Amino acid sequence: MTTQEQLDQRYGRRRPASARWAIGGAAVVGAILAGLLGWTVVAGSVDAIDVRSTGFVVEDDGRVTIDFQLTSPPGRSIACALEAQDEEHGVVGWRVVEYAATEDHARAFRESVRTVAEATTGFVNDCWVT
Repeated sequence: MTTQEQLDQRYGRRRPASARWAIGGAAVVGAILAGLLGWTVVAGSVDAIDVRSTGFVVEDDGRVTIDFQLTSPPGRSIACALEAQDEEHGVVGWRVVEYAATEDHARAFRESVRTVAEATTGFVNDCWVT
């Protein structure tokens, strides 16, 4: 009868030491990459801003008023880009507004944007931490 040890020696089922080191090294590199990915996700969400346009009013041919709410990190100043578009989705007005740092987490705003033609919509294009 042949034993399992004899079969392993005959057919080379035992891994050499270099293969064990390679597998261990790959596991360490994988753990480091997973840690870096996790850190990137957490660091990106620390300064996350959630903004929602709640309405707009076309005041006249040269102005639109935009209502919006935003949730931002407390103690950080922010800026938002407001946009007005015409019926063909062309940009007819654009404005960047900056807000000072505050300890409030959620805030609501009403801002006016001057336009070069009559707008059919107004909204917040983007907000970022400054």
